[in-house]
Amino acid sequence: MLEDKNQNKTSLAELGEFGLISHITKYFKLNQETTVKAVGDDAAVLEASEQQTLVTTDLLIEGVHFDLSYMPLKHLGYKSVMVNLSDVYAMNGTAEQITVSIAVSNRFLLEAIEELYAGIQLACDTYKVDLIGGDTTSSTKGILISVTAIGKANKEDIVYRNTAKETDLIVVSGDLGAAYLGLQVLEREKQVFKVDPNNQPDLDNYTYLIERQLKPEARKDVAGLLKELEVKPTAMIDISDGLSSELFHICTQSKVGCKIYEDKLPLDPQVISACEEFELDSTMVALSGGEDYELLFTVPISDFDKVKGNPNFSIIGHITEENQGLQLITRANQEIELKAQGWNSMQED
Repeated sequence: MLEDKNQNKTSLAELGEFGLISHITKYFKLNQETTVKAVGDDAAVLEASEQQTLVTTDLLIEGVHFDLSYMPLKHLGYKSVMVNLSDVYAMNGTAEQITVSIAVSNRFLLEAIEELYAGIQLACDTYKVDLIGGDTTSSTKGILISVTAIGKANKEDIVYRNTAKETDLIVVSGDLGAAYLGLQVLEREKQVFKVDPNNQPDLDNYTYLIERQLKPEARKDVAGLLKELEVKPTAMIDISDGLSSELFHICTQSKVGCKIYEDKLPLDPQVISACEEFELDSTMVALSGGEDYELLFTVPISDFDKVKGNPNFSIIGHITEENQGLQLITRANQEIELKAQGWNSMQED
């Protein structure tokens, strides 16, 4: 995919580290008043404020977190930013700045890095965050991307994972499972391509699924939607590793149990049809798929009327006493113990 077919293309060695940094950051503009100095000095300078600072970091490694045989570099740049912004929004905060560090092997040309940073720039422009620094270095194999996001929130507005209360309602934004199924479609087409490189995939029936996998959007809007409803979550987390895993985080850290209802899980029609095609259980896909980057949160039961019927949210269950454990109530009204079967970044192949 990244083979040099044009001898006029530019190797990274020609620019050197500082030349590369200057080249790939020259088109980034600043969006935040709190950014005093961005790229170009020994350190970035940010304006202090009375708000509390949120900091989150994610590492994406080729062959572990993404496959460049079907992940365009521009999409990869965009997604690497979304992964981090989602964590800031899960704290009920506002993202303001990011740093981006990359390690790349000599198989990547300047034009490939430009594509990667075009996606990062699009994310910055869309979500009004500033690129304020990072690092570049060489890699013996593939590409590695580390993004750190910096955000702000008023102390009283920050929402943690460990503050869910008994009888709270469990709510999710958007729908679940589409990103995982998008990955299944792309992996299938990759295998078909290996057998017949002339085969052109027909992906028209999977556009939503593939977009959710290759170009997810962080839910920046949720904080504003909840404020309009005059609802403050009691606990919140983003759904990166699968709904069941995130529920485990909230329940374990809050020392509570939960019941969620199979018939309340929000599924897009493309998810349902793709599950039938791949012979997958749609409930398990929703519970364990991961990479949806929706927000999972709890709200007091007194806010039921404010949240019910809102097209942006689905009430999927409620918080219980810790000794009741984590339970899935099936469509047949059976209780099944919920297991955390989402993505584990430390699992062995």
